[in-house]
Amino acid sequence: MCLISFAWQPGTPMPLRLMGNRDEFHARPTAPLGEWQDNSAIVGGRDLEAGGSWLAAKRGGVVAALTNVRDPQLGTPPGAPSRGELVADALQCSDIEAWLTALSQGEAMRYAGFNLLVATPQRLWHLHRSRDRLALTEVAPGVHGLSNADLNSPWPKLLHVRTALEHTLLQPDPFQAWPSGVQRAMQNPQEAAIEELPDTGVGLELERQLSAAFIVGERYGTRATSWLTLDSDGHIEVTEQRFGPLGRFEGETSLALPSSSLESTP
Repeated sequence: MCLISFAWQPGTPMPLRLMGNRDEFHARPTAPLGEWQDNSAIVGGRDLEAGGSWLAAKRGGVVAALTNVRDPQLGTPPGAPSRGELVADALQCSDIEAWLTALSQGEAMRYAGFNLLVATPQRLWHLHRSRDRLALTEVAPGVHGLSNADLNSPWPKLLHVRTALEHTLLQPDPFQAWPSGVQRAMQNPQEAAIEELPDTGVGLELERQLSAAFIVGERYGTRATSWLTLDSDGHIEVTEQRFGPLGRFEGETSLALPSSSLESTP
């Protein structure tokens, strides 16, 4: 994914609300949101070129999401695995914290730059790998945004979608207000003003094109908007809307994943 806004509220009935956009070349082969054929406990979209994902969830209450770090000076290490593998590995490892710790102690340097979020109903980790920093932290309660820099880097589109989520949570009935307000912000194609743009080293024209929350292009653009909730029992609900070249709507899928306790109930 290239833009995520999420509310982390541990200890409440709904610890996690998350919405994000996946920006990618339209020609890259992709499977829509669904149950993975090689692991039926996992649902998510899937990159058919490298086998990974940008957002996926596992029955029982585990969620993983990924954004790339945009930095032309960082480069990709020789023989680097696809960063999308991190999402798949997070959902299939037996000890999430130990796996993340090993990555933070150096294993993550095998990959190009990324941000990885991994959540359970009780804990939410953020692993950041950039040119000058490799760090694993537990996310503080609150509303956060993540794009192609670090957590809460104040890029215009990040600030807009984060504000939309904050506004949703202030409504008399946040459950009723979710996800419409955040969805509108996520699917806003307006580009940022030149004076607001970050400088990530890709040039002004591309910087401005990428500044929109929803990128419209013939070859490259926003291919999916996904939103997800994780409740305190581990029940997950996820929806994916898909888009083709020039923002053409191509379909919507919604799935619900029961918690382990619900699966075991007669």
